[in-house]
Amino acid sequence: MEIGKYKLEIITSGYLGFDGGAMFGIIPKTLWQKTNPADESNRIKLSTRHLILESDSKKIIIDTGMGNKWDDKSKSIYAYDEDHSMDIALNKIGFKPEDITDVILTHLHFDHTGGSTILKDGKLIPAFPNAKYHVQKQNYDWGVNPSDRDRGSYIKDNFLPLFEEGVINFINGNEEFDDEIQFIEINGHTFGQHMIKVSDSSNTILFCADLIPTVSHIPLPYIMGYDLQPLVTLEEKKKILPIAADENWILFFGHDPEVAFCTVMNTEKGIRPDKKYKSFDELS
Repeated sequence: MEIGKYKLEIITSGYLGFDGGAMFGIIPKTLWQKTNPADESNRIKLSTRHLILESDSKKIIIDTGMGNKWDDKSKSIYAYDEDHSMDIALNKIGFKPEDITDVILTHLHFDHTGGSTILKDGKLIPAFPNAKYHVQKQNYDWGVNPSDRDRGSYIKDNFLPLFEEGVINFINGNEEFDDEIQFIEINGHTFGQHMIKVSDSSNTILFCADLIPTVSHIPLPYIMGYDLQPLVTLEEKKKILPIAADENWILFFGHDPEVAFCTVMNTEKGIRPDKKYKSFDELS
């Protein structure tokens, strides 16, 4: 797929398991398990899926996944899949970490920025040595001083070394990266998250981040228990989903284990998924 000057690719750096109840908030398990079956520990399978944008001068990746700095206990808690990695995923499309020019981080939770740093010779360094990392200033500030409720989601080894190396570019609100890429700030899940809108005169794809982590989260009440401000999340969904339906946007999911993206449509029950896709090849 191409949008403007960019060629788009999809890679998946791994899979993990989060508690299904936490992922679906107030929605009863009898409903969410129909589409997202849980394991014996009540965890549902999630992906860490990334959008790659390549132009003549840029190679951009959105989010960096879980990374590989996990101890055995944490791997067990999160059903960490060691058969996948960022290096393997990039290699499949002919890229190396040093090829990446820009890393766009939707927010600094560990499952979105765990792969931003690596440990080399006992020191944490940027995993993408030639890249600038773009993140909302508000989210960085929150990540440095999180609340007791979400402290475990912000692991500072994933992002403080980036600041110390001087490779972070701070975004403030709804800014434009260039003519095709726009940051849309949202604050329900955490403070200073942003979605990534990539568009030209013909097509729009929206990297939904954790506003809509999976295709199952499209219905309005399907809001994660992790969200700091669930009523704000609700209003954000009410704002963005009608536009996506009316303008035939493609919604891209970072966490759905099967569906990479979909379009949405208006129904009697509200906005629901329309056409679902696993890869851009299916659009041909």
